[in-house]
Amino acid sequence: MQKKLLYLPLLFLGYLSVAQVCPIITSPDSGATNVPVTSSITWTPVTGVPGYRISIGTTPGGTEIIANQPVGSATSYTPPLGLPENTQLYVSLTLFFFNQEDIICASQTFRTEDVITPPPCTILASPVPNATNVNGGTNIRWNYAPTATGYRLRIGTNPGAGDILPETTLQNVLVYNPPVDLPPSTPIFVLLIAFNENGDAANCTEFNFTTGALATLPGCATMVSPPNEAINVPLTPFLEWTEVPGATIYRVSIGSSPFEQDVLNDAIFFSNSTFVLDFEPNRTFYITIIPQNAAGEALGCGQESFSTIFGCGPYFDSGGELINLSPLIDFPALISFCQNETPYIITTADDADGFRWYRINTNGSETLLSETVNLSLAQNGNYLYEAYNTIAQTGGTFECSTSQEFTVVSSEIATITALDLRDQGGPFQITVRTSGIGDYEYALDRIDGTYQDSPVFNGILPGIHTVYVRDKNGCGITQETIVQDLTLEGFPKFFTPNNDFINDFWQFIDPPESSDPAIIMTTIQIYDRYGKLIAQIDPESEGWDGNFEGKPMPASDYWFQAVDNLRNVYKGHFTLKR
Repeated sequence: MQKKLLYLPLLFLGYLSVAQVCPIITSPDSGATNVPVTSSITWTPVTGVPGYRISIGTTPGGTEIIANQPVGSATSYTPPLGLPENTQLYVSLTLFFFNQEDIICASQTFRTEDVITPPPCTILASPVPNATNVNGGTNIRWNYAPTATGYRLRIGTNPGAGDILPETTLQNVLVYNPPVDLPPSTPIFVLLIAFNENGDAANCTEFNFTTGALATLPGCATMVSPPNEAINVPLTPFLEWTEVPGATIYRVSIGSSPFEQDVLNDAIFFSNSTFVLDFEPNRTFYITIIPQNAAGEALGCGQESFSTIFGCGPYFDSGGELINLSPLIDFPALISFCQNETPYIITTADDADGFRWYRINTNGSETLLSETVNLSLAQNGNYLYEAYNTIAQTGGTFECSTSQEFTVVSSEIATITALDLRDQGGPFQITVRTSGIGDYEYALDRIDGTYQDSPVFNGILPGIHTVYVRDKNGCGITQETIVQDLTLEGFPKFFTPNNDFINDFWQFIDPPESSDPAIIMTTIQIYDRYGKLIAQIDPESEGWDGNFEGKPMPASDYWFQAVDNLRNVYKGHFTLKR
């Protein structure tokens, strides 16, 4: 499916309606108590909002713990240093917009747990343990130890030594910048001990790494195009940053929040620019560029951001109305056609600037079939329908599309192959047997229904009945009439072929009073319960003796079909008793 997304200028200015719905914080619950200090904050997404900022404080709207931290389009945030224990906290979310004032939502409050145990040990994050050729200007970084409120740090050139930094108590931070570079080509030993009011982490491991020879690190780069905090950036921008003297490579990460790299994850480039990337519209993206050379990577490089154009939406205009430039479509997920009507033409009634129809191949690829409102179908399979609007603005155009996958199946009118009758001790049961590839439903005596999915009709009284079979996909109705006196006067309900000269043969007996002399039976056929023809008897003969190919048939129910001279059909069953 082709997509064309070009430059769309920023056209909207003003303020969002105060009626805009704020997200709901889903975790922790409002008013919750004993919330773990390691908890994440999660909330429901709001359609049309490109990004969020989060603040956490000890009063409504407070920011002393987390101050208006951007999180992009993410709907969760984990405080990197955890939450303070046994504290009533207030979380505030701010809706960020490119073209209008931000909206600050009401705070939601909860209370954290009272931590009663010391924290676990932490792990050295940078340099990684046992690393070699580490630049002497490196910072020491470590991971957050859950429930920790501070750390003790010792750095030396021998195990247990503190000749570079004696054991020093730090606040709840995760990085230490030595005041002077570490000695070159030297083993460095680092001990980190997390602590809180309950005590120190126990038996923590001392980490080590080895520095490299003296070398000069490259500096940091800054974005040239788009510049930091730019808005209305095209969806296919050319990314360029300042060239850094001495840098041999640039490591680039881009994410939809400050904490993700879901667009580029530490990709390596050998020049200060990169190819065009397809970004999503109406989003903020965060980019980090770290130059590197043989001495190591640049230290302390910050994160920059830019925001893309609105695109197709949905987004809010200056009046607070939700805008969606893609067409609305009403198209089914399943379409059937009758085999006797191919090719079958389907037509869309959707309002759009253009249309595309694709066949989805077995390998998942798409083959374009039509670019009109019509599609001619002749075979089953999976297809894709796409309607699009062409949006023209100064500087270019782009397409906003909506699509629907659908499945095509073929169908046909039913063929009634048999009507099975079963005596229910008074009323009868009729089972309709059909063939065909359609999806069928059944009705009795009324062509307009009521129709049912089951082919079985129970409690049917004797008489003339017509069965209707309708294809659910509209391919037609088949019918068959049965002329039945299901009491079957004249056809015995049982016989006993035991040579006692009583009921030894089964045969039609013309009723003396109710018989119409103009009606004469011409053929009578007898079947077993599986539909196998057992005997065909002459109505003028003694009848069936209960044998098949000279061998006695077992005691069971048998079915018969008789035809008279007026071509009326009589069906029923009887019992052979031994």
